[in-house]
Amino acid sequence: MKTFRRKPFVVSGFILMLVALACNLPGLSANPGGEPVTATVTDTPVVIVASVTQAEPVTETAVPSPTTELPTPTIAVSHVLIPTTSVKTGKLVNDVVSVDNAAEKRAPYGDSYKINLFERPFTQDMTYIPDLDIASYNLSKDEKFYYISIELVGTNPNNAIGINYAVELDTDADGFGDYIIAARPPYSVDWTADNVQVVQDTNHDTGGLSAERSDAPLPGDGYDTVIFDGGRGPEDDPDLAWVRVNAGKYATVQFAFKLALAENRFMCGVIADAGLKSIADLDYVDRFTEAEAGSPERNEEFYPLKALYAVDNVCREAYGFTGTGQEPQRCLPPK
Repeated sequence: MKTFRRKPFVVSGFILMLVALACNLPGLSANPGGEPVTATVTDTPVVIVASVTQAEPVTETAVPSPTTELPTPTIAVSHVLIPTTSVKTGKLVNDVVSVDNAAEKRAPYGDSYKINLFERPFTQDMTYIPDLDIASYNLSKDEKFYYISIELVGTNPNNAIGINYAVELDTDADGFGDYIIAARPPYSVDWTADNVQVVQDTNHDTGGLSAERSDAPLPGDGYDTVIFDGGRGPEDDPDLAWVRVNAGKYATVQFAFKLALAENRFMCGVIADAGLKSIADLDYVDRFTEAEAGSPERNEEFYPLKALYAVDNVCREAYGFTGTGQEPQRCLPPK
């Protein structure tokens, strides 16, 4: 047992002695030339340090949620008084039409820029639009409403070009419009107030400086205050003004408005507009010089149409009074 216990130590000691002697013996080398080998460490131990970059503190910004655009609420309008569907035809006020000269890209006559009369049912390249061309208008009434019926050469007020029709009321016969009843497409064969506005001129500038002639170039705001917008306003009379189309031979477009709006004495004219369509710029003759506006008549200096195009209007007629016949913008008496 004692021999067994000592054997590992004797062997181990003997091996260590041999290793030590081998290291010190001259000529012992792994190099064939017999030079001593110097152990050179060529690869420096790589110490991998986990480099931790301190992250910037994150400030949590509240991201706004997408804004949901709510649909415009449809205001239900309750109507009490609806115009009749049986409207009589009143006295016709005829207008110049351009249909016979359309192929020649010109109006025959009837465009008198200096006195605010337009015969311009053409685009700027002189393409004729019959649904813009007013042939006549007439007025009638019943116990509740006045009716203005406009006859067009064409039969489609819903023309894709987009045509606004309007009635201008001059309640004191001075040539300055006081109210405009304006309708925009789409139009229905049934009476509707949805697409009708009544706008007032509160500062007496629809005629510019003068009641009739062109005062251009002159700034102004024309009809400036909406007093009826389809009956949706909180103070609107929901039954004040209406429009419908294709109601008869002389009523391609027909308006109805309550008697109280114009009372029993006024002058009235009509307009079809697919160009500027800006009642704030009426009268148009005060916004553009004739050279800027152009002309639809080939023999005129400023032919063809330029800034003022796609518009037709008719002279004004008196209702409820006789007058002198010389009221500004009034139709001339028949010869």
